[in-house]
Amino acid sequence: MRFSGVLLSSSLPMLLAMAAGYGQQQPKTFNFDPDAVGKAPAGFTSYATGGAPAGKWVVTEMADAPSGKHVVVQTDADKTDTRFPVLIADSGEYGDLDVSMKAKAISGKIDQGMGLVFRFRDPQSYYIVRANALENNFRLYRIVKGKRLQFAGANVKVSSGQWHTVRVVAKGDRITCWFDGKQLIDAHDKTYTTGKIGLWTKADSVTLFDDFSYGSS
Repeated sequence: MRFSGVLLSSSLPMLLAMAAGYGQQQPKTFNFDPDAVGKAPAGFTSYATGGAPAGKWVVTEMADAPSGKHVVVQTDADKTDTRFPVLIADSGEYGDLDVSMKAKAISGKIDQGMGLVFRFRDPQSYYIVRANALENNFRLYRIVKGKRLQFAGANVKVSSGQWHTVRVVAKGDRITCWFDGKQLIDAHDKTYTTGKIGLWTKADSVTLFDDFSYGSS
């Protein structure tokens, strides 16, 4: 290295990598393996949204978990159709984000929903993208004053009893949503610009979740 300020060429790749990552949050993943079986996962809060009680979210062991042995499951099978249990991460609020999770629908006669919550302001105000194993579709909603309003969607095969991946990338008012590695939604909405992230089910859905991962986009 020349002390006149000219860097050796071997230092350039490292500097470029540092510059590319500057200001970006490194991805973090909740795989629930450190959490105790039979208890709610640490660092999350359960809320009732829509109607009826909040969900019962607990950590359980699952032999086919995508990573480790622990997953989190919403076990309350209340059949109220307008009931949307959510489990929200306590720390962090995000505007531009890249968030994903793996989920498997176990049962539900009214619904078998698996969803990602983002830009959560309060139980009456947030975005949700969800896949439904009974309806074989993928939908993006805004929740405004507690009412669910769809503004984008696609039809896709969603198998019950099988692990799937749901991902959302949000930059400004652009929201792209992915199911099992395929981008199915490209939408724009300005209702919410920042908020927390979390997991979602509906009505009597009993759904497993694992590898809840997030970072800045």
